[in-house]
Amino acid sequence: MKFLYRNGLTIAFVTMLLITWGAQAFTGHRQFNAELEEKGMATLSFAAYLISPHFMEATFENWESEFLQMGMYVLLTVWLRQKGSSESKALDKKEEVDREPKPGPDAPWAVNKGGWWLKIYRNSLSIAFFLLFLFSFVLHFIGSRAHYNIEQTALHKPLASVSEYLGNSKFWFESFQNWQSEFLSVAAIVFLSIYLRQWGSPESKPVDAPHAETGK
Repeated sequence: MKFLYRNGLTIAFVTMLLITWGAQAFTGHRQFNAELEEKGMATLSFAAYLISPHFMEATFENWESEFLQMGMYVLLTVWLRQKGSSESKALDKKEEVDREPKPGPDAPWAVNKGGWWLKIYRNSLSIAFFLLFLFSFVLHFIGSRAHYNIEQTALHKPLASVSEYLGNSKFWFESFQNWQSEFLSVAAIVFLSIYLRQWGSPESKPVDAPHAETGK
């Protein structure tokens, strides 16, 4: 029970991820097979679908936008402010996150190591998100292009090369429709947290805090 209490937030979100990802795979398998039948092509087993371009495209075009959103959010909150938002640092003073790291027995090893290790570690969270974004972006592109070429084959049209598909509006439409929704969600929590509250949540200001109070 102590393990569940100490890690409940991660466990809850990973559980929801696996449930919804499984539901995506189940419904996506049925949808893709219906498309293949309409085109007169052989359908796929569920196991084969899990490594198909359709599943890869659907998964990574969403992961890509999530990691981009979080990377930009982490990075922009270093420099930009929003008066009254619980998601912003204070307007006129430095906060605990701005202090210079000091070596110590409880400090992460990179802090005690210093040098380049410390320089990388100082920005490791945003670096990780942008690397995950690039990884997902590449896999989205691979899956999207392969799925597109399946459709081209069914229509007896020429297949798209890597360079040709980089200029294809279908791929960029898939990306931009997800990116804009992620930026909307961040803008919403930044702005709504000025005026609205959620008792007990660290993402909200105290219920009785004035609207103009900035930060948690």
